[in-house]
Amino acid sequence: MAHQIEHFATNEVIQQERLEFWNRIASETFCGLSIDSEREIFDAEMWRWSMGDITMIRPRSPNAVVQRNARIARAGGDRVMLHFQHAGSCLHTQANKIYHLRAGDAILTDSNEDYRVDLSSDNVMLVVEMPRDAISERMQGLNDALSHKIAGETPSSRLLHDFVLSLWRQGDQSHADPERAKGVADIFYNLLAMALTDKNVSVQNDSLLINRLTALVNARICDPDFRPSDLADELGVSIRTVQNAFAAIGETPSAYILNKRLAHAADRLIAAPQLSVTSIAYESGFNDCSYFTRCFKHKYGAAPTAYRAAH
Repeated sequence: MAHQIEHFATNEVIQQERLEFWNRIASETFCGLSIDSEREIFDAEMWRWSMGDITMIRPRSPNAVVQRNARIARAGGDRVMLHFQHAGSCLHTQANKIYHLRAGDAILTDSNEDYRVDLSSDNVMLVVEMPRDAISERMQGLNDALSHKIAGETPSSRLLHDFVLSLWRQGDQSHADPERAKGVADIFYNLLAMALTDKNVSVQNDSLLINRLTALVNARICDPDFRPSDLADELGVSIRTVQNAFAAIGETPSAYILNKRLAHAADRLIAAPQLSVTSIAYESGFNDCSYFTRCFKHKYGAAPTAYRAAH
């Protein structure tokens, strides 16, 4: 049965009690959930809605750390949880895997394992909890799909995202016919199964793209004019696509290029003792020897000359 959409907001609570209030609402909604934040002013709100075995929330919050204790969560039965990043970004950690989720990305979380979500500011998520069986009966290899990012660029992922949003836009569905509610739930489960299947294609494409990007960086590492925008131009993709690809390996394009240049310089300092530090700096794609020295010392803990002498 569908129920009325509930709304909770911290602005109705005195500041000193807001985080405690938020934790109470969170744990009542999903067993084992807790939230912590270092923000002096914790301003958050959440919409909550359920339909049969599906529980949905749409929380908005500032920077915060969300954690779920699997031992407590199991009291609610064998369930899985879908996190859709609607706005902002987060770092999602489970089973020693860390994923940077941007707007449109999603991840299906295993309720049998602890997880942690580090939220950016102005974060909006769509979170859906459901029985594991409802998904496992629609796709093979569900366990392999858990705790892996579902890229927002896949067609099935976008379709699922739009469908979940459409449910919210319909508002209160407490009057809905039970058969209609069941039909809506079936559509959701089928779309989720499709998105999980598309994930494998997305991961393969992401892997191919990052391999092409890193190969191009290695080929152009000594070019001082080489910039992240050149990666996008040479591969015919947007700069946002380049940024997202590097984010998947925990890097930014600029940081990756800089680190590769420094690694190249470190190798040359040892392999070519006849070359001056200035020559190696220019050979490694640096236009400014002072800047090179500062970056090198920050990364390796010693100036280039001292690093060479120690090796």
